[in-house]
Amino acid sequence: MTLVIHIINGPNLNLIGSREPQVYGSDYLLPFLENLKAEFTSFDIRIFQSNHEGELIDYIQTIIGDCDGIMINPAAFTHTSVAIRDALRLHRCPIIEVHLSDPKRREEFRHHSMIRDLVWSHIEGLGVEGYRVAMLRMAELVAK
Repeated sequence: MTLVIHIINGPNLNLIGSREPQVYGSDYLLPFLENLKAEFTSFDIRIFQSNHEGELIDYIQTIIGDCDGIMINPAAFTHTSVAIRDALRLHRCPIIEVHLSDPKRREEFRHHSMIRDLVWSHIEGLGVEGYRVAMLRMAELVAK
């Protein structure tokens, strides 16, 4: 049986590659994630991105029971969304928090993550490559 891993990305991540390359890098995220799917063919990797908090919550709720792991970059919602936190709490599968930049090296308001205590692991500051590192970690977690 193929394990299903959901990669969920929050607001403005659809612009990675052109948005603030000095912070996030110049690699485009979606092509990178599509290549990641081709690299990890033993998993069914599903990618979702939204700029809207409610759509992210709806998606997180929709995948309950259809998910062996979640990799999530809530982006700006990392620091503000109790609702995304509550939706993630409904899951029993491994959850990895991913950030392209290192929030601790940025503005102080970015230092707190609303989901940090819920996740099994977190990867930050590696640009798009952080998603590959997170996928390798996820492979370890779901193999247990």
